[in-house]
Amino acid sequence: MEQLKAEILKLISEHKKGFYDLKKLAVVLKMTKTSDFVMLNKALNQLEDEFLIVRNSQNFFLSASQAGIYKGAISLNKKGFGFVDINENLSFYISAYNINGAMDKDIVLIQQTYDIDEAKVLKVIERHSDNLIGTVFGKKLNIRLDDLRYRDYKLNIINKDKFKLVKGLKVQLKVIDFSRPLKVEIVRVIGHEDDPGVDISSILLANNIKLEFDEKTLEQANSISQEVDPSEYKNRTDLTNRTIVTIDGDDSKDFDDAISIEKLDDGFMLGVHIADVSHYVTQGSPLDKEAYERGTSVYVCDRVVPMLPHVLSNGICSLNPGVVRLCLSVDMKIDNNGEVVDYNLYPSIIKSKARMTYNNVNKILAGDPSLQAKYADIKDMFFDMAECSALIRKRREKAGAIEFDTDEAYVVVDKMGKPIDIKVRERGIAEKLIEDFMICANECVARIMKFQNLPCVYRIHESPKVDKLREFAMIAKIRGHKFKGNLANIRPLDIQKCLDSFTDEQEHSVLSTLMLRCMQKARYDASCVGHFGLASKEYLHFTSPIRRYPDLIVHRMVRKYIFEKNYDDIAKDEKLMDDIASQASECEDKATYSERDVLDMKKAEYMQNFVGQYFDGIISSVTNFGFFVKLDNTIEGLVHITSLSDDYYNYIPSMMCLQGRSIQKCYTLGDKVRIKVVGANKEEGTVDFNIVTPRKKRKQVWM
Repeated sequence: MEQLKAEILKLISEHKKGFYDLKKLAVVLKMTKTSDFVMLNKALNQLEDEFLIVRNSQNFFLSASQAGIYKGAISLNKKGFGFVDINENLSFYISAYNINGAMDKDIVLIQQTYDIDEAKVLKVIERHSDNLIGTVFGKKLNIRLDDLRYRDYKLNIINKDKFKLVKGLKVQLKVIDFSRPLKVEIVRVIGHEDDPGVDISSILLANNIKLEFDEKTLEQANSISQEVDPSEYKNRTDLTNRTIVTIDGDDSKDFDDAISIEKLDDGFMLGVHIADVSHYVTQGSPLDKEAYERGTSVYVCDRVVPMLPHVLSNGICSLNPGVVRLCLSVDMKIDNNGEVVDYNLYPSIIKSKARMTYNNVNKILAGDPSLQAKYADIKDMFFDMAECSALIRKRREKAGAIEFDTDEAYVVVDKMGKPIDIKVRERGIAEKLIEDFMICANECVARIMKFQNLPCVYRIHESPKVDKLREFAMIAKIRGHKFKGNLANIRPLDIQKCLDSFTDEQEHSVLSTLMLRCMQKARYDASCVGHFGLASKEYLHFTSPIRRYPDLIVHRMVRKYIFEKNYDDIAKDEKLMDDIASQASECEDKATYSERDVLDMKKAEYMQNFVGQYFDGIISSVTNFGFFVKLDNTIEGLVHITSLSDDYYNYIPSMMCLQGRSIQKCYTLGDKVRIKVVGANKEEGTVDFNIVTPRKKRKQVWM
């Protein structure tokens, strides 16, 4: 049947539109017998069901592309319209009038309209989600959807009488029928919108982040002993006498990586020891199924939604000081050029000597006398780590590993969940050395799995698209920076050299962010194609199995194929890796959306306290409707073009600026400006600014 379908599709695609009908196909394919004719008709029906061909009003067949029909995921805008990206070179605009009941991220069948860049939704093939969040409002206690894209949707709530609703309650809804009005049922009452934490919980649930663990998962987790039994030492290398420490943030509760180091005459022996979570989370168990479903831990503001129950992540799987823990260890010999000249991967048992923090290690390295005295027995190892890290980093920089100097913000909240400060996360020597060591371990394990051709999940990052690089090169040129390199065959080193060229410029952070946006998104894959940003030919995630499912799978594959030499399921596991990579990438996206949405919401809530106040910032992006200004604390606000009342402004994409038509005033990417905060909307996660600084005339840009 599949061969017949391929022949039919080839015939239809190679001829002009409307060339073949059923009878003509039967003659050409010599399928005129009754039994053959039935099979032909069945094949045509299947091709239609798969949206590979369509039948026109005269019953002639066309291929989907001949009919201007495509399949893809729709992205809806808050204003009601959307886009469907078919591939990197083909994208269609969908007006609100042509959405045809589709919702964000649904898989839809679209047909190109008379406008070459426009299309209409013919059919929703697959719903992305049936999950929505709403808020009770008004005297009649109706429910309004929180998502602005669906704010005007009318709801038919089938179980409203079963809940005691009051104004301001947040509820989770499940869509039963997507026809209008939406038929929904209330799944749960999340809490009142003014209650601490309800705002964050609502965003997490809206992004399909599961907040509670299943009963069977908790039962299994609670049944696991919190102490390592001596019988589990078998076939493991005993490292309990080695000086090993964990280094994490001040507020970290789970520790899945630990470090040891020994200085040699010709370099260092670096040990990276990772909690053996796969020993406890076995394939097909309730814990494994739930970890697969979650894919990753989610870190938002004042909480963590863990991939594994706390009894594991903070208990037996956490490398707490002074207790025996099971690990997978990688010993790496680092020479004086920062190269890994030898490495060994093996199962081990360790006993961490100390729970160190980035803050304390940085202070020790800076010469803090009290901390150096407190950790006198181990302080020297941190200087060895810093020296080893410097060698590794120098080697990585030489290879072209890209260092995007972008600011990462975090929100400080009070006991009621109200934001009281927005701070920029600082990265000292301790943070960087842990990053260097983890990257080294990940590369080594990736090489082992790749060169033995074993089933695995890799972390890949493909080279940026030429068109995006070309746009960046144009912007950089406007700001006086030449982007050197072959855009069609760009190297990571070319990117880093460009970033280095404007390190001391005022627009450095803006240009770094724009360059970062040119990069493709890193993802998981069953094939090892390398990591462009890290300039690594082989890379995977091995070092965080408590919080990332792909790391757990890598551990499982290492045990099965490297330690146990069990090759019975290679074909089955190879197929499984594709599924796990896809699922993990999707879960990572959900976590990213959640973290971004919470951060935007809390930033807007924080800025409500500063309406009417003045700040200095830098123009971070320019659009046809205005420009965004970024403050020192990373908060961005929109200066809408309609607020520029001194002139009529035109958007000039080639110059990334808005230019006044009469007085030639110009607002350009990277300009420093002074703004006034005129509004902040927590619900929408937006901040609005007005310009207050008089600006000098700029040279006219001819249009």
